[in-house]
Amino acid sequence: MRTPILAARLTFDAAGTPVSADYGDIYHAAAGGPGQARHVFLGGNDLPRRWAGRQRFVILENGLGTGLNFLATWAAWRTDPARPSTLHYLAVEKHPFRREDLTRLHARWPEFAALATRLREAWPVLIPGFHRLEFEDVGHRLVLTLLLGEAETCLGRLRASVDAFYLDGFDPRKNPAMWSAALLRRLAQLAAPGATLATWCVARGVRDTLTHVGFDIARRPGYAHKRDMLTGSLSPLAPCATPHAPTTRHALILGGGIAGTALCQRLTARGWQVDLVEGHPHLAGEGSGNLAGIVRPLLSRDDNLASRLSRACFLYTRRLWADLEAAGFTCRRGLDGVLQIARDAPHECLQRRLAAAYAEDYVQFLERDAASTRLGHPMPFGGWWFPQGGWVSPRDVCQALAAAAGDGLRLHRGRMVARLAWTGVTWQALDGNGQTIAQAPLAILASGAWAVRLTQARGLPIQAVRGQVSHVPAGRLPALRHALCREGYLTPALDGLHCLGASYAQDSGRELRLDEHAGNLHRLARLLPGAEQGLDAGTLGGRVGFRAVTPDRLPLVGALPDTQVTLTRDMRLRDMPRQAYLYGLLGLGSRGLVWAGLAAEALASRLHGDPLPLEDDLMDAMDPSRFHLRAHRRACGAAALAAGSEHPSHRISIPSGIGENPEPRCPGDASSSAGYWG
Repeated sequence: MRTPILAARLTFDAAGTPVSADYGDIYHAAAGGPGQARHVFLGGNDLPRRWAGRQRFVILENGLGTGLNFLATWAAWRTDPARPSTLHYLAVEKHPFRREDLTRLHARWPEFAALATRLREAWPVLIPGFHRLEFEDVGHRLVLTLLLGEAETCLGRLRASVDAFYLDGFDPRKNPAMWSAALLRRLAQLAAPGATLATWCVARGVRDTLTHVGFDIARRPGYAHKRDMLTGSLSPLAPCATPHAPTTRHALILGGGIAGTALCQRLTARGWQVDLVEGHPHLAGEGSGNLAGIVRPLLSRDDNLASRLSRACFLYTRRLWADLEAAGFTCRRGLDGVLQIARDAPHECLQRRLAAAYAEDYVQFLERDAASTRLGHPMPFGGWWFPQGGWVSPRDVCQALAAAAGDGLRLHRGRMVARLAWTGVTWQALDGNGQTIAQAPLAILASGAWAVRLTQARGLPIQAVRGQVSHVPAGRLPALRHALCREGYLTPALDGLHCLGASYAQDSGRELRLDEHAGNLHRLARLLPGAEQGLDAGTLGGRVGFRAVTPDRLPLVGALPDTQVTLTRDMRLRDMPRQAYLYGLLGLGSRGLVWAGLAAEALASRLHGDPLPLEDDLMDAMDPSRFHLRAHRRACGAAALAAGSEHPSHRISIPSGIGENPEPRCPGDASSSAGYWG
């Protein structure tokens, strides 16, 4: 079970300075927070001079607190004509403030009023994990990634190359975990060449540890009544992590559904040129072409990998769509809540218990009467209410994402790719006549289950699973106030039709089938008892699409494996051989609407060399090489057993959740019927 986030308790001392009730320490100097932020953290890291003219600059703060250092940095970046094109600000916080407390705090600094308002408007649900917030500013990007949880755990799962550190934890005597040797060593591992640090803390133990892990430390005059502060720079011999990024920012993407268009938008936002090839004459011609789909996260007893990934993606997707809409790229949606009804009384008990562990703005449990009132129709049981979930038109989302890509996107529609060829310099998408449709130095497969038709993806364990959605005319069902799930789903009417689905069949037929309409009406009877009466399966319209499903129900995001290279016995996932400049965003299964946005952001971040928006164990869980590695380890284990070896060194262990069989899902949360398939 996950450890919940406990929000900070806001109090003030006699002088009116904000104080942590948990640690008994002030959040900033009594002489003035903005002045301290500028003198200690910006000045101590020689900013903005050090970021001048850079394409990207990365700052990490170990203790976001009130957000004051972030606001001061944002203001300095925003007014600097030589500012970097993208500023990444990573901030760790175990006890973040609630939005209403931030409002009280930020009122104290009117100089940051406009920026503080934008920060609070984007403030996330307080749930453990990484939360990526983006702020555009006339062709430039400022990206705030909040790492909510224990600092050592969060930093241990972070993949980034950091240029400047703000060490702003509470006093080491009151919060020693923020200054531990392990944590400071991890900072040195994350540091880019030439990285600097600044802190108000001059404790001898902190100075010694920073020196030991590789920083050259110096004292400088402190702020206000504090005599000294520390600055530091990375010694040449200290370790660093510099992610690889291609020099040519041009990508070829195959597939114009939710995965491909999300990738287009995320890459072009970074200044990339993208050639998108779609075999149909229009975008969203396959699974992403459904009239409407459900948007909701997953919950599980043990908060497994799928649940954590679903949560992060769900929260990011809402912000992404809101940003698109603010920029004028709209899509039809109703994200005013979705209800997931319990299967039976025992499942009600489970849902009630799980919901109690989360913030109410993420999920609540509604008793049967409350659920009936919320939906406007009698419900058989209570259920989970996701206040930020709902429904959306996938086709509209794809169109909005492609439109937002602007001039950075070249679209090649109605061109079927028969073969993908590597020339040694570029990847070429070729049609059935051998003619080049488009080419680029880097290629990404985002074409769902059909990707395995290409030689380069033939070994990926992706299965096409047929799903038939039934269209029920408006007026034939009770008027729904919200979308509804329960081993099936039902959306409010869009274009005069309710979407009811979906079947789950392992064949490639595209025709509408009477028995699958009948199966959907059976799902309707469980969703809205009695509503199925008077409906004839033989008169219903609908649509057939195909989910791209992997054995563990997790997507494939990253560099594709090279299965022709012989693996060593002790091969690790990150050392797996890969095909040159070939990537995938595949296997989104029933959750394409929820997963695509953040999966695309994660892949775009990796390609561009940005800090990753997800914890490293979640990135590993999506790695396309995980199944190939698992098969290799099984073969090694079988060979060791055949040889009769009992020595421990011959035993092959498989990382938990990486390439394993599907993790147990919460009863009534079947991906085959309760979500959108991409």
